[in-house]
This record gives sequence, structure tokens and C-alpha cells, in this order.
Amino acid sequence: MEKNPVLLVHGIDDTNARFRRMKAALLVKGFPNVYAMDIVPPNASISVEAMGQQIDEAVRSLCQDAPDQKVDIVAFSMGALAVRYFLQRLGGRMLVRRFISICGPHRGTLTAYFRPSIGVKQMRPGSALIRDLNTEMDPWGGVEVYSFWSPLDLMIIPATSALLSQAQNHAFTVPLHPWMVSDERVIKAVMQTLEKD
Repeated sequence: MEKNPVLLVHGIDDTNARFRRMKAALLVKGFPNVYAMDIVPPNASISVEAMGQQIDEAVRSLCQDAPDQKVDIVAFSMGALAVRYFLQRLGGRMLVRRFISICGPHRGTLTAYFRPSIGVKQMRPGSALIRDLNTEMDPWGGVEVYSFWSPLDLMIIPATSALLSQAQNHAFTVPLHPWMVSDERVIKAVMQTLEKD
């Protein structure tokens, strides 16, 4: 069975290199079209809405390369929240088959109070963006949505903020936030999820 294109989206202060191990594993597994994008700038000095626009451009580019297929997205931390905006507010639900969120601040995180930039402020609990995205009755349309999270996460506080409603939520006991993307158990679960019929 032909595999769908995969877009990998990193988190704050990061680059596409965060997904080096996962991308290599997907390519070895036979995924022919895996693209790890860069959010520019990566420090959340732009709004989540602006990040969502960049994701929109990346997804549409992948769709041009594979016009008969929808895109699968794997997104980490801040990137996962930006993907939600793309799905829920920019028509992304028409272009995406599966979305795997890894440790996204979907109900906000207390660590967002340590920085004043616009994108970080939007990741605070109770922000206007968080409230808007979480009040939608049918947020995903036909997209299959998964949330991989760690109860030990010290970047997403509380860690349960990474859970998504109307999604399949799976916990992994990974001790550090950035390790989630390179943990072998998480990578295996990502591949198994993307390979589902």
C-alpha cells in the first residue's frame, strides 16, 4: 500500500533537526515523502496563527507532489498547537489524514509565563487562542487525531495539558520533554499509527 506524505513540525527554539532520528526511521520503513519543516523564526516571536500559515504552505506543497493523497502530520510541542490552528481555522482538515501531536500545550502550559513573546503568551492557560480552539464541538472533521504525551513532562505543565479531546491519547513515561521525539517507543508508535489502513 502506498504511504501518505508525512510532515514533521518542531517546537519552540528548535529546527527540523529535532526529527532527525524519527525521519530516518520513517525513510527506512519505506515512507517515500517525509518533510521536516522549519518554523521561521522558531522562538515564538510570531503568533501561532502565523506559524499555522507556514504549516499551510508546507502541507500544500506536499499535496502538489502527491495530489491524490492527504498528508499525515507529526508535530511536537509548540508545533502541535500551530498544527491545530491550521486544521481548525485554515481548512487543514480537508488536506490531512492523520495528526499525531507529541507533548503539545493544548490547554496551555505554566512555563509560558516565563517569556513575553506573542506566540508564548498564546500558550498560556486560558489564552484567547486556547479557549477558541478548545470550544469547537467538532474540531477534527474527518482527521484521525492522536496525542502522545508524558506524565513526567516538565515543559508542559500540567502534563495533562497535552491530552486532546475526541482523540486517541497515549502516555509514554519519557523523563524529559525533548526526548519524546527521539524515544524509540514513541518512534515505533508513530510508525505503527501512520501505517494503519
